[in-house]
Amino acid sequence: MNKQRLVGALDGTGHGCVISQDIPELTKGMVLVKVHASLISPGTELSGAKTARQEGKTDPGTPHAFGYQNAGEVLAVHDSVSRFKAGDRVACMGAGFAQHSNFVVVPQNLCCLLPDKVSYEQGAYAHLTVTSMQALRRATPAYGENLLVVGMGLVGQLAARLGQIAGTYVMGWDMSPFRLSVAQQWGINGVTQIGQDDFEAKAKEFTHGEGFDMAIMAFGGDGTSALEQVTKVMQLSPDGHRMGRIALVGGLKTQCAWGAGLGNLDLRCSARSGPGYHDAAWERGDVDYPAVFMRWTTQTHLKLALRYMAEGKINVDALTTHRLPLKDIDIAVTAHIEQPNATLGTVLLYED
Repeated sequence: MNKQRLVGALDGTGHGCVISQDIPELTKGMVLVKVHASLISPGTELSGAKTARQEGKTDPGTPHAFGYQNAGEVLAVHDSVSRFKAGDRVACMGAGFAQHSNFVVVPQNLCCLLPDKVSYEQGAYAHLTVTSMQALRRATPAYGENLLVVGMGLVGQLAARLGQIAGTYVMGWDMSPFRLSVAQQWGINGVTQIGQDDFEAKAKEFTHGEGFDMAIMAFGGDGTSALEQVTKVMQLSPDGHRMGRIALVGGLKTQCAWGAGLGNLDLRCSARSGPGYHDAAWERGDVDYPAVFMRWTTQTHLKLALRYMAEGKINVDALTTHRLPLKDIDIAVTAHIEQPNATLGTVLLYED
């Protein structure tokens, strides 16, 4: 087969382009995949491009490949891999591995078989789904509780839906009426447009005056003001202390008064997609985390996410606003940066 591949990249001006690279070597624990679809994660992947455009950078420099979630067909596996074989349909994840490219080489534990009912385009959502799953797990939901999700981008949308599957009642907050409309269309229990609605009054009505049991803050940038707002709508004890759990995911930065300043709120960081991710030995399959000690790893999260998709519990198609071939990657990048109120999930497609 051809030893070259096409890869989506970003240049120094913040624009997308397609470059040619050698296909990575198929080493121990690795799987070679012919990609059919990949998904852009606009928050993580495009923040640098957005900054470059805002600053008016003119030097394209050396473009760098990006992307970390796709789905396709296994072409070959290393001799050390027994879990997959040529012809298998798989979802793949992982920065530096599952890029926007027609051919990728991915560690076996960052791949998962696609159920028959899950398409390649749907499977490309696997990484962001398990990132959302890890954030929700950090918030420790309990059946019947009230969950607030702040930031209705892809991670927020998926965390909200997973919260419903876990038996919670979910309200989504965002400044974008477009994102809130998407959330409503696929069944999120309630929404609030920050900056327009009376968020405290709507929260009180939604929770029947009880306040939120937990919250997930799923956006990048400065979250100081948002955290102050979230604090105001969490549960309040008779002695005046705010109660509940707040999980922070992604590139969020915030300042707050700790100790008595937060009452009895728990702030919990959520990193990546679950145990195992970025442990190279685990990713390749050299070592394992026994299920009896660690039930939920990145791999078991992947399997659960795809199971939910196959069972129709997560309809990621409702999040896709753009479907474009790889050659039009700059159109996709531009849409996310310049039309954020009309762009959410962008799937890149790969021709033979």
